[in-house]
Amino acid sequence: RHELKYYINYDTYYILRERLKQVMEKDPNMKSDDGYLVTSVYLDDMYHSAIEEKIAGIKFRKKFRMRSYERDYQLIRLECKSKCSEYISKTSAIISSDEYRKILAGDFDFLLKRSEDVCKELFGYARLKQMKPVVVVEYQREAYISSLGNVRITFDKDISASKVLDVFSEEYYTQKVLPEDIMVLEVKYDDYLPVHIHSMLQGICAQQCAISKYVMCREEKRRVNFV
Repeated sequence: RHELKYYINYDTYYILRERLKQVMEKDPNMKSDDGYLVTSVYLDDMYHSAIEEKIAGIKFRKKFRMRSYERDYQLIRLECKSKCSEYISKTSAIISSDEYRKILAGDFDFLLKRSEDVCKELFGYARLKQMKPVVVVEYQREAYISSLGNVRITFDKDISASKVLDVFSEEYYTQKVLPEDIMVLEVKYDDYLPVHIHSMLQGICAQQCAISKYVMCREEKRRVNFV
């Protein structure tokens, strides 16, 4: 699966959104035009491999995260996102809020009893490299989909980091990492990007970049001396 990323401003967003609405469907998970809240707790190892490999441009790398939507503690996914150049793949498993808090506390033993590949893989990484939660990445996502090429185009707004790693804690809060008028456009597709969608992306004010919301939020934590 291909993944392309761009920084865009709100002027470009308004133009492109109106174009896409003509040829693509809204993601069924969108309950409103504003999209839905995505909150991910990312893990890294004792060597800070996830951020160092991204910055170094290593072609093949993995990131583990615990993801919720609208901060719903009843539906939390443990995910591993693998990337090779611009190609991505993802494995996932549903975990309970108790299992979520075990991982926050550094307890990975329960994963060995789970049958899903992502659980066993994280258990191995935790034993070998001392994995631990390091940063929260949160944003509002507006998404559009097309069955042709299995295309998914998203606008990720209000990208924020948090000092508090438990997103269900009363002390949880976030801090934005980009200027108010900037968001991230992501274009994902399988074998091909349909010509009519590709043409709509042409001529907009955007430049493809190796953007990482994860790196943005890790660097924001360092900048403001988050623990």
